[in-house]
Amino acid sequence: MTRPMPAPERNAVPAWARMLPYRMRRIWDPAVFQGGGKRNDYFEGWYVKCVDADGTTPIAFIPGVSRDDAGGTSHSFVQVVRPGGATHYLQYRADEFHFDADTFAVTVGPNHFSASGVKLALDCEAIAVSGELRFGPWRPWPVKLTAPGIMGWYRFVPGMECYHGVCSLDHLVDGELTIDGEAITYDGGRGYVEKDWGRSFPSSWVWAQSNHFAKRHVSVTVSVARIPWMGRSFIGFIAGVLLDGQLYRFTTYTGAKLTAFESHYDGAKMTYEDAEYRLEVELEGAVAAPLKAPEHGRMVARADESLNAEMMVRLTRKRDRVVLLNDCGLHAGCEVMNSKDELGAGVWRPKVAE
Repeated sequence: MTRPMPAPERNAVPAWARMLPYRMRRIWDPAVFQGGGKRNDYFEGWYVKCVDADGTTPIAFIPGVSRDDAGGTSHSFVQVVRPGGATHYLQYRADEFHFDADTFAVTVGPNHFSASGVKLALDCEAIAVSGELRFGPWRPWPVKLTAPGIMGWYRFVPGMECYHGVCSLDHLVDGELTIDGEAITYDGGRGYVEKDWGRSFPSSWVWAQSNHFAKRHVSVTVSVARIPWMGRSFIGFIAGVLLDGQLYRFTTYTGAKLTAFESHYDGAKMTYEDAEYRLEVELEGAVAAPLKAPEHGRMVARADESLNAEMMVRLTRKRDRVVLLNDCGLHAGCEVMNSKDELGAGVWRPKVAE
């Protein structure tokens, strides 16, 4: 059952969890580095999206690390995503990645990423980005004892290829970046931060996120994925709508159902339902470019990423058919990776009596 719950500001980690040693505390603090001493078959990356106040220069940064000491390909990296199908991969040595065990703060080469903002000095033949952005208080996905973040109790399941966290559904962005010689102010902009870690991405998935709706302080994140586990697989999904300070959750582990799904090369449609609410999402207009994605920790796979999709969202309370949200999100990050058409198998179909 999806019950709206407050989305906390600042640090979502419970006070009791913050007192635990790093090895245990990181379970309830998904934003911090999860890899510990892993040296092989491991990746971790954060998706840091920033959109200026007038929406003319959205940009996303993906700092991360790929650990493959046995294969000799270990390195750290920053990927850059821009609208119109432009992506860039800047590679650094493995020992140029550093993390703080007490909070989210990672450094990749001369670039620093934290809950308070980013400091950038990215420079390659294809792109140059420098400057500093400051973040306001985060709105994290709530963390509880039995559900440490967006994955719920699945976070405790061993052997999964990929784990996921939403660090901030929405926050203020201020500051200035110089991108290829042009100074751009981000004062009054909005930001979003999430992350993935583990061995490999799923074989098929659709993901999208926007927090640029006509109604302010609305953020929507949705995903559907084919998840391999223990030699088999299942279709899992997660969706969250931050609306009027409340978070409406539709997830596999809360008993919600995926009642409709279809995808095409530049978008998708999906409907999530539970006993109380229906969430309908339509994605279109995604102009994607290839990002590097993990496969057994090595960044050799591909993910097609867009930063200019549109997300039509309709949230309905079922008992009285009241529409709580009917809006279009702009500057949506979007990935449609369903060429094998595997995800439709997750659509719930009621049993028909014989």
